[in-house]
Amino acid sequence: MPPPTPRTLHLRGRRFSYLDFGGPGPTLLALHGHFGRGTTYAPLAAALTGRYRVLAPDLRGHGLSDNGGTFTPEEYVADTVALLHALDLTPAAVLGHSMGGALAFLLAERHPELVQTLVVADMTVKNQPPETQPILDITDWPRRAPSREALREAVEARGIPDATYFLDSAHRFPDGWGFLFDQADLMASQAALAGDFSAAWLRSAGPPALLLRAEHSFLLTPATARWMADARPDTALRQLPACGHWLHTDDPAGFAEAVADFLDSRRPGASRQHRHP
Repeated sequence: MPPPTPRTLHLRGRRFSYLDFGGPGPTLLALHGHFGRGTTYAPLAAALTGRYRVLAPDLRGHGLSDNGGTFTPEEYVADTVALLHALDLTPAAVLGHSMGGALAFLLAERHPELVQTLVVADMTVKNQPPETQPILDITDWPRRAPSREALREAVEARGIPDATYFLDSAHRFPDGWGFLFDQADLMASQAALAGDFSAAWLRSAGPPALLLRAEHSFLLTPATARWMADARPDTALRQLPACGHWLHTDDPAGFAEAVADFLDSRRPGASRQHRHP
């Protein structure tokens, strides 16, 4: 099923694009990671059809939303707050992958009344060396290429084993193929997200949370994942086997099942048991 037609909102002085996959059920706000866009959640939305309404925005500087401006976690969170209020979605189940996962728990920390349940997919609270390398240097990625395939080859030639995730943001411009994101914007965004967010994670306690870890994650170590689950009350940890960092594309069915199982368990009337598979 193709994604729905993007919709547009003007919030906080800028244009935002978002996808509303519609359908019955509670709303799940799904936040993508760096270099991504809302379309990455189309398989999840299809799997949850009839159970949850998935709404997936393009964050500032990504997809069809406006580029430029300030790229701090505070600005991203303020954008998300404005979106939730504009669409009258509060409180909502909030899911985020990678950067989106950090934004999800920062939203829960600062605005707990807006978050009903929280799903954090393969994001660490220790986003700094030596735990991980928080910045992917894209400064020498081509601005334009003659074809989509040439753009893929150029990215993979720079050490990316598989550029499929990044190509979700590929676009045909009048002068060739390029990315919808601006390299300088996302270098600034990555730098602003580097650091230790352990204290914010602890302060996000309130909404029940699911922490999903990819077995072959380069970002979230087993030790940090276990600490995150143990240190924050009402937090379940689940690992998806044979997956890399982009676990929602490596195992779409397993990812959707894990998300749905958790959300179903936290709906009114469901048994509230801690799950640590």
